[in-house]
Amino acid sequence: MKKRLIILFCAVLFLALNIFLYVTITRRLGNNYSGATQLKMVDVAKFLPFEEDSLLARTGSSMHFSEGDDLPVLDGAAALVPVYASVIDSIYPEGCVTYEGGSFSDDNKYGENFADDSAMKYQNTIRGFDAMVDGSVDLFFTAHPSEDQLNSAKEKGVELEIVPVGLEGFVFFVNKNNPVDGLAADQIRKIYRGEITNWEDIGGAPRAINPLTRIKGSGSQTMMDKFMDNDIHPYRNVFSIFGASIGYSFRYYLSGMVANDNVKMLSIDGVYPDAENIKNGSYPLTASFYVVYRKDNTNENVKKLVDWLLTDEGQQMIEACGYVPIN
Repeated sequence: MKKRLIILFCAVLFLALNIFLYVTITRRLGNNYSGATQLKMVDVAKFLPFEEDSLLARTGSSMHFSEGDDLPVLDGAAALVPVYASVIDSIYPEGCVTYEGGSFSDDNKYGENFADDSAMKYQNTIRGFDAMVDGSVDLFFTAHPSEDQLNSAKEKGVELEIVPVGLEGFVFFVNKNNPVDGLAADQIRKIYRGEITNWEDIGGAPRAINPLTRIKGSGSQTMMDKFMDNDIHPYRNVFSIFGASIGYSFRYYLSGMVANDNVKMLSIDGVYPDAENIKNGSYPLTASFYVVYRKDNTNENVKKLVDWLLTDEGQQMIEACGYVPIN
C-alpha cells in the first residue's frame, strides 16, 4: 500500500510539473512573436544564370561579352544576388558560370560551389569584399562598405571605386502577430540602446522586446551601425525568450528573396517601405547600394559594366530585379 501511494504521489507530481511547464513556458512560446523573425539564407539556386527557371530579370541588353573577352568576376552580398546574376545572364556568354563537380550544389556554408574559373561567385559580404580587395573578384555588389572594410583595404594599399547603382530600403520587421505596425525612428534607437524594453511602452502587448542583431561586417549590420551612430547596446533580460523580437534587413531581401510570410515590415515615421515610397524619397531609411572595384583594376570591361548599369537598360534591369533605380 505504501509503495502504491509513493507511485501515485510521483505520478501526480510529474503531471503537476508538466502542467506548470505548459502554462508558464510551452503555451507562451507557442504564441511567441520571436521565432518567425529568424531569417533564412538566400536560395542561390533560384538565381543561377542561364537556367530556364531562374528568377532573373531578363530585360535584354545591347551590350554583350564574348567567350574571348576578359570577363569580370562578379560577387556580392546575399541581398544583391538577383542583380549581379541578372547582369551575367544578360551580358555574359553562356558557359562562363561553372561549378565544382560540374553542377550546382548548396551543401556548403554559403549555398554555392562555384568553381575557381566561374564568372559568378557567392561568398557573401565579408568574404566577397575581401576577395575583391585581394583581386580574385573584379566587381562587388554591396551596401556601402563598413569603416572596418575600408580601413582594411587602405592598410593593404588598395584604393577603391565605390559607385551607387540603385536604391533600397533599410527595414525593421516583427512577427505578423505583433500588434505594432509602425514605429518612429527614435523609438527604434531607444530599443537598441536599452531605453525601451517592453512592447507595452510603444503600443504593443505586455512582452519583453528581444532586439536581434546581425553579423558585424554584413551589409545590414553596417547600415544599422550608421542608423545608430555606432551607439548600439540592446538590452536583453532573462525573460526575452517569452517576449517578441524585432529585427532588420533590406526590403527586397526580406519581402522578395526569403519571402517569409510570418513576418511584417514596419512603417517608420508613418511611412511604409514599399518601392514607391523608396522611389519618391518619403521613406526615411532609403539607402543606395553600390558596385565596388579596385582603382588599379586593368580589366577594361569592369568600367564598361559599371557604365552600363547606369544606363536606361541597366536601371531597367535593376528595377525588374525588384529594386529601385537610382536615376
